[in-house]
Amino acid sequence: MHMADSSSTPLLPKHLPVPSLDETLERYIGDFGWAQLFQAFLVSFAWVFDAQQIFISVFTDSEPSWHCTELCGSVSDVCQLPKGSWAWDRAADTSIVSEWNLACAGYFIKSLPASSFFIGSLVGGLVLPTLADTSLGRKNMLLVSGLLMSAAGTFTIFSPNLWIYSGLRFVSGIGRAPLVTCALVLSTELVGKRWRGQVGVIGFFFFSLGFLSLPVIAYLNRDSSWRYVYLWTSIPGLLYCFLVLFFVLESPRWLMVRGRKEEAVATLKSIGTVNMNSSFSDLMAFEEEEEEISTNLNLFSAISILLEKRWAMQRLFAVMTVGFGVGMVYFGMPLALGNLPFNLYWNVTFNALSELPSSLIALFFIERLNRKSSVLAFTMISGVCSIVCVVIGEEWRTVKIGLELVSFFSICAAFDILLIYNIELFPTTVRNSAMAMVRQAVALGAVLCPVIVEMGRGRGYLSYGVFGVVTISCGLFVGCLPETKGGRLCDTMEEEENKHRAAGSSA
Repeated sequence: MHMADSSSTPLLPKHLPVPSLDETLERYIGDFGWAQLFQAFLVSFAWVFDAQQIFISVFTDSEPSWHCTELCGSVSDVCQLPKGSWAWDRAADTSIVSEWNLACAGYFIKSLPASSFFIGSLVGGLVLPTLADTSLGRKNMLLVSGLLMSAAGTFTIFSPNLWIYSGLRFVSGIGRAPLVTCALVLSTELVGKRWRGQVGVIGFFFFSLGFLSLPVIAYLNRDSSWRYVYLWTSIPGLLYCFLVLFFVLESPRWLMVRGRKEEAVATLKSIGTVNMNSSFSDLMAFEEEEEEISTNLNLFSAISILLEKRWAMQRLFAVMTVGFGVGMVYFGMPLALGNLPFNLYWNVTFNALSELPSSLIALFFIERLNRKSSVLAFTMISGVCSIVCVVIGEEWRTVKIGLELVSFFSICAAFDILLIYNIELFPTTVRNSAMAMVRQAVALGAVLCPVIVEMGRGRGYLSYGVFGVVTISCGLFVGCLPETKGGRLCDTMEEEENKHRAAGSSA
């Protein structure tokens, strides 16, 4: 009996499934501890500065109120009045429109700074994010991105004209392109599977906080130069970069994929909540396989790998299409708030506050929500509300504000869930690059929205009507994506492909 047992023992390991890197790391990361909470909050705080730089033009580039110095009659357009017959209510340097005489400029000139920022995001998104998957890593990319964005914002204070100002906004956009991508991926890779969704949502709260801080900063500086708004948003961003440099840890998952096992073990010992006296021998076994994969990566290979696989290309195309529609509305609605007949500071505050419930939904229900149906439902609601804003008459002003808030809340919820969804759709080796491509699509939608907003002043169908149609049309593409709720994260394209084939055969 004893001999029979002995002879059968060597056969057992051949039949045991080999644990993936995700499953192995899960054991060492353990439950959610204080070290991980600190890292999650510190990394996610980058979203504050991202929100400020995105929406800062709502105040710095706004058209100030004015009054007649002579009899104006029924004319409500300053461009139809003689020069000297009207004046701005506040000092000229409170907005770039009044300081550089842009009140009667064309649509493209007035929207140039905001569009330049998002064009910069497009350019930066093509070059920088893949560095987070390859040579730089998540932490260093977060640091470089934050420094470039905040430094450009600081230099914006000294802009002498619209062209220099737009150029610096372009540079700032390049810097912010990979910022929240790295923050989101890094924060979720520092925790176990159970807490990944909740930690990802922390960034959304900080984004809302950054958005909400803007009307406060702008109101406190309402009688001062617009440059002070940049000062009070850019300098704290530079200080935050020093915190990243000294206190943020690199992703152990990325370190293992790059073959840097000693650094990965050191990080796990810093954040893990399980017994750290173990030998980590099973984790070391992944080194040769993963290093072979990682050394083949270069700057653009992550994107080319995605395009080589049909299932990956289909996923990327579908999620980017949804991102385009979400981006146009998400960034366009706050920029269009100056078109509504309400106080700008309160309008922005209400929109910023409407982000909080969407983040709460994602935080508390992300583990219960089907990603696919949730994104579809929220994009449809947002699109319908935007279209209804155009249909109803001007006498329903309060209803319009309510519909705009519901539409913005819905698109915020769709955006939050879409980002988590995207993390789950792609493996570790290309995850950051896939996220960057989706944010590229979001930025492309954002590039167009400043022009649409300027053209829509007094013509709602050119702003909210377009937002609604685009959101509904693009949101339908989520039907091409698989459901990822409750699934495990894969580390390689081969692993993800096997998972895709298994799901297809079972269906």
